[in-house]
Amino acid sequence: MAIKVMVVDDSMMMRKMVKDIVGSDPDIEVVGDANNGEVALQKTKSLNPDIILLDIEMPVMDGVEFLKRVKLISKAKVVVLSSLTQAGSSVSTEVRQLGAVDVIPKPSGGVSLDLERKRGHEIVKAVRKACGLPNRS
Repeated sequence: MAIKVMVVDDSMMMRKMVKDIVGSDPDIEVVGDANNGEVALQKTKSLNPDIILLDIEMPVMDGVEFLKRVKLISKAKVVVLSSLTQAGSSVSTEVRQLGAVDVIPKPSGGVSLDLERKRGHEIVKAVRKACGLPNRS
């Protein structure tokens, strides 16, 4: 059974890039996406993802507020993928305290066109780990 993933990012380009990265793993199925936390909460109820890949900086409802609310409606594990979560940042600490199972910094800001090259393997690895699957060689 495939890991069901939802991608939440306000950038359409980043959502597509992340969906392509995780969708390249045959054990992962991208079941949906959202452009802000409010839409993501609604879709979480209907899509029932196993993993949510979450940006922090978004309009309407940001990732931090989403994290506070999603645990009330879902058992999905959240991996944060954001330019605000560089090693040692206060945002990284906060999202981990709110339940994020992993934090991956975007390498080049909000729209990281080099995401696949610099972090692609790390993203897939984090999704697999969060669901207890072994990493592929």
